[in-house]
Amino acid sequence: MPHSSRRAMLSAATAVAALMAVSACDDGSGSDTGGAASPGAAKVAGVTVKKDQALHDALPAGIKKSGTVRVATDVPYAPFEMFVSEGGKELTGLDYDLGQAIGAKLGVRFAFTPQKFDGIVPALQAGKFDAAMSAITDNKDRQKVVDFIDYSQSGSGVLVAKGNPKKITTLTDLCGSPVAVQAATNQLKLLTATQADCTAAGKPKIAVSTYPKDSDAQLALRSGKVVADVLTKPAAGWTAKTADGGKAFELVEDPKAPGGYNASPNGIAVSKKLPELTAAVQKALQALIDDGTATKIFDKYGVASIAVKEATRNAAVD
Repeated sequence: MPHSSRRAMLSAATAVAALMAVSACDDGSGSDTGGAASPGAAKVAGVTVKKDQALHDALPAGIKKSGTVRVATDVPYAPFEMFVSEGGKELTGLDYDLGQAIGAKLGVRFAFTPQKFDGIVPALQAGKFDAAMSAITDNKDRQKVVDFIDYSQSGSGVLVAKGNPKKITTLTDLCGSPVAVQAATNQLKLLTATQADCTAAGKPKIAVSTYPKDSDAQLALRSGKVVADVLTKPAAGWTAKTADGGKAFELVEDPKAPGGYNASPNGIAVSKKLPELTAAVQKALQALIDDGTATKIFDKYGVASIAVKEATRNAAVD
C-alpha cells in the first residue's frame, strides 16, 4: 500500500489495545525481538511448518553458516507488525508470523529488528539487514535497489457497522450518505474521485467528513454519524476482527476489488546482493501458499482477501 497512508491505520495505542483480543504468534521460542522460531520447525497460525532441505541448501553460504536472516521492520503498523505488549520487545503481526513460517521452511531464523520505515531500504543497501518485512509497497523506484517477493495486494477498504445495516457492497453504494475518512490520506483522494461516479450514476454525492485520526472516524461510525469509514483495507479487516471482540464493525468485501480499491503489491524486500535468498524466499512463500498456511496466517489477522495466489517477484509496473 502507498507509504503515504501507512499512518492512516491504527495508532500505536490502539494497536496494542486491539492486540489483547487476539493471541500472539503461536511459536514461543525466544529472541531479542520476539520469539523467532528455531531452525527446523515452527507452529504458526495453528500450522506446524517444517524445514525443506532443498530450499535450505539453496540459501547463500553466509546465511546457512549463521542460521539467521536479519529482517528489518517498522513497528507498530497493525496488523502487519505490532508489539505484544506496550513497552515490550516481543513482536507479533502478519509480517512477523509469515516471516517465522518462511524461516521454518528454509531452516533458518528470521530475526526481526525494529527500524524506522524511511531507513529500511538504505539499511538493506548498506548490508545491515538481509531482508525487510514491513508492508512495503513494491514499486519501480524501490526495485532499482532491492528485489521484492510479493505476498499481498492491498488498497483501501470500507468499514461499516456490524451487520452492514445499509447493505453497502461497493464504493458507489456510499453515494448520498455520510462517510468518515482520515484527512490527508489516499482514502480521502479515493472518495473525492468517487464523487464523479456518483454523479454519473445519477446519485447524490458522498457527504464526506474528515477526521484528524482514523480512531476519530471509527467513533463517528460507532455513534451513527456516518454509515461507513474508509481506510486501508488491512486496517479495516483488523479493526473488524478485534474491536469489541469482533462485535462492533464489519469489513465490506467487494468481489471486484478483493485486495481493496486501488490495490498495489506489498513485498518482502531483499538485498540485491543476495539473489539466492530472493529465490529461496520466493519458493518457500509459494509452498506456504500452496499448502494453505499463508491463507491461515492472513485470516488470523482478518485480511485473507489481500493474500496473493502466486508469489511473484517485482510485480509492480509503475
